Formats: sequence, structure tokens, C-alpha cells
Amino acid sequence: MASQPAPPAHDAPASWGIAPGNPRAEAISSSDQQLVSLDNFLVDPEHAIAQASLQKFAKITPQYPGVRAPLDPAVCRAWLGQLAPLLDGWFGPTGRPWAMQAWFSLVTTPRQALAPMQRLPHVDGTDPQQIAMMLYLHRTGHGGTAFFRHRSTGLAALTADNYPAYAGAVQAEYGRTGLPAAAYPTDGAPHFERIHVAEGHFNRAVFYRGNLLHSGVIDNDAPLSADPREGRLTINAFFRPAPG
Repeated sequence: MASQPAPPAHDAPASWGIAPGNPRAEAISSSDQQLVSLDNFLVDPEHAIAQASLQKFAKITPQYPGVRAPLDPAVCRAWLGQLAPLLDGWFGPTGRPWAMQAWFSLVTTPRQALAPMQRLPHVDGTDPQQIAMMLYLHRTGHGGTAFFRHRSTGLAALTADNYPAYAGAVQAEYGRTGLPAAAYPTDGAPHFERIHVAEGHFNRAVFYRGNLLHSGVIDNDAPLSADPREGRLTINAFFRPAPG
């Protein structure tokens, strides 16, 4: 890609330094959506894992099948100084500064305990200007992030305009076929089709629009440890245009 890495933010804690060079863009299906990945994102990923092990994780939302702990806002500010111009280049400028929130995240819910909503692909919201980041900090048998298309509507990204039609179609489909099996989504059958996979290599960060249908790639037969040093640890971030 043509984008050049921004200079390091001078107020970045050295142990949390990032090196956002050599971005790679991948097209998602035949749409105009893209995913951008950065390998070797953290200069010292082991420091992040050590810091995660000191956090008090808790269940924050009913949608996420695990626990989270907020990332230090000072780290977010430092990263944002480097990432904001890159986000403008990858996804287009919004005309406003970017705001960022981020969490350490651990998937911990066993397949048999998943709520129905957690067995389906999901979106992080219907605003196409919201950008999601996943930074994979695990060496487990679990994978990265998969992206899906809803078969009957043909939708791979949800907006405020098309969400009602999508929600109605999904409700009708599962009304006919029954609730999805108690498992993390794999190929998406019968009502979804998997169209792309972002491989979850250690210390890789991937960026994509949060309104794309997606799901974590979770091995339904592998253990899900609540120990950040052993489990499926990620740092999840959301970037939004700051309020005008």
C-alpha cells in the first residue's frame, strides 16, 4: 500500500510502542470493502500480555462471549497519534479527528453456554464510519476473524437503512429452522456464507469497518482459558469520528 507509517508519538510509553509499517490490504469478497493487516504491530507484545495478566477482567456486554478489561487511555492516545493518519488513508478521512476506545479481551464462554445471539455472525454497529481493530496476542489453537454474507439478503455489511430487512429475514429463517446449534460460527451454514478470513497470527493487527458481519474464529473443541497468558487474548479497539 502507498500509505507511509507515521512517526512515533513522543509521549508513547516505550514498552507500548507500535510499528505500523508495511500495511497489507485485502479485498473482502466482491464488494468494495477491505481489511488492512499489520504484522509485528507491537514492539514488545510480551509486555502487553504481562500487563493483561494484571488486569481485573469482567463481563461488560451480553454480546461478547467472554471478559474484558479497559486498555490504559494513555496508551490509546499514544497509538491514535500514529494510527489516525493511516486510518484516513485506508478508509477515507471523515473530516473530524478520530476517537479511540480499546480493551483487553478474552473469549471464555464454552460452546454449550453460548446465548443464541453469540452463535451467529454479528456487527459492532451499523455506522460504516466506525473502524474496528483486532490485535491477536494469543498462541492458542483458536484463529482470527471470519467475515460473512447473509445468503437470503446478500448483505455482508449492515447499515441503519438495511438492518430492519436483515433482522426480519434472520428472525423468519430461524423461526423456520430453529435456533442455531450451541457453537461458535464456523462456515455460517445454513443462512450465512463465510466469505473471508483474517488469520490470527500472533502480534498481527487487523482493521475493518465494524458494520461488516463477522465472528471470531473459535475452535469449538479447544479449551478457552481465562488466563491471559494461556487464553485467546486480543486487544479490541474501535475508532470513531469524534463528535463535531
